[in-house]
Amino acid sequence: MRQILLGLSLALLSSCTSSPSAAPVISSASSQADKDAASAQRRVWFEDARFGLFMHWGLYSALEGSWKGRTMPDASLPNGKSWYAEWIQKRLEIPDAEYRALAKDFNPVKFDAEALVLEAKRAGMKYIALTAKHHDGFGLWDSKVSDFDLGSTPCKRDILGELADACRKHGIKLGFYYSHWEDWEHAGGARPEWEKQPNDASFEGYWKGKALSQVSELIARYNPDMFWFDTWGTEGGQITPKRRDELIDLIRREAPQWLINGRICYHDPGKDVDFLEMGDNEFPKEWPGKPWQSPATMQHSWGYHAKDFAWKPSGEMIRLLSQCSSLGGNYLLNIGPKADGSIPAPVTRRLREIGGWMAANGPSVQNTKRLGAAPWGWWTQSKDGTRLFAHVHRWPSDGILPLGKVEHELSSAAILETGMALELRQANGESSVVIPQTAPDAWDTVIELRIKN
Repeated sequence: MRQILLGLSLALLSSCTSSPSAAPVISSASSQADKDAASAQRRVWFEDARFGLFMHWGLYSALEGSWKGRTMPDASLPNGKSWYAEWIQKRLEIPDAEYRALAKDFNPVKFDAEALVLEAKRAGMKYIALTAKHHDGFGLWDSKVSDFDLGSTPCKRDILGELADACRKHGIKLGFYYSHWEDWEHAGGARPEWEKQPNDASFEGYWKGKALSQVSELIARYNPDMFWFDTWGTEGGQITPKRRDELIDLIRREAPQWLINGRICYHDPGKDVDFLEMGDNEFPKEWPGKPWQSPATMQHSWGYHAKDFAWKPSGEMIRLLSQCSSLGGNYLLNIGPKADGSIPAPVTRRLREIGGWMAANGPSVQNTKRLGAAPWGWWTQSKDGTRLFAHVHRWPSDGILPLGKVEHELSSAAILETGMALELRQANGESSVVIPQTAPDAWDTVIELRIKN
């Protein structure tokens, strides 16, 4: 039975409440303590948010996971055993020229930034991260340093600008995924591990000529709140500590308020990232020592895959959200729009189902502090320390929810969604709650416990 030490939690988990927009410029000569303080200030909104929307969208969306009679995963190809439709160019061995020709037909006429942002907001999400450039090297904006981008398509709109405007209008933070390591269009960009890599001089040409330049472009043109970089542990030959820090220094100099994730260099993120990023669909079992985030899918693929029918139920994703919050982390839930910019119906359904749960239970995951696991689920605590939230994933059959030892006296217990009062029993430092025989919510019933005085 887990012991909840509320006094210790309040002391250790109190956080800064200043506005992240006031983050100071921290030079490379600043002490690590100064850098850590600036990072804590920048990420206040991020730690309060707990829930964001990830979007994988680009040229690969047009192929929908299939090409010339082959569909991912395709075990007949040496590297075809993957559901990740955004990797289709390399997994299904599409010639570069044929893949790049997709740009002439890419025209997302159904993309509606405001509708997308409102859908995310109704789901309870507080930020959006979109793939500005994935590994294929295609940019979703008209870049000055590359011709393989939105400017080479029939679409003459500023997709990223429309999204940035809609996010600002509706109070949603904006982030960009940018593939700084792998770039299959540029001769110097890193390739998949089964292909020959460019030499260091070639990679440096890509690094200086495209990667750093495009990061600067995104900062200058759209001024979002976060960069989501992507590596997974085999990047050490190219993303060296020197290059990692060069990119971090560029962002701190040009956009000191931006957050940077730990997958800028997965094997060695250093001390100056703002939060750790877990592997794909990976969730830690305990606090990893720094604010963190788990990127996760609704199905197998990240990019749109018309034949990937492994849709996760909404309740499963709700449970993962509460688990992340309980361990002080964020849940970044991915969707893959179609090439025309429309959102698949299963995505819309799940966002709205999650949004219904969030409308009733949002205070139990957002603006909360971590308290960890319990035998029946997970604990969170309100940021002001006045309430505990029991996320009950495994409903006791005997009608009693054991809480264990609680350092502070509790004044009341109730189902958070309905306000239904529950009998609270406290004796000899042990607390429990008398609960209905059937769980009000089969996936995650939240019980609110108020702390006396």
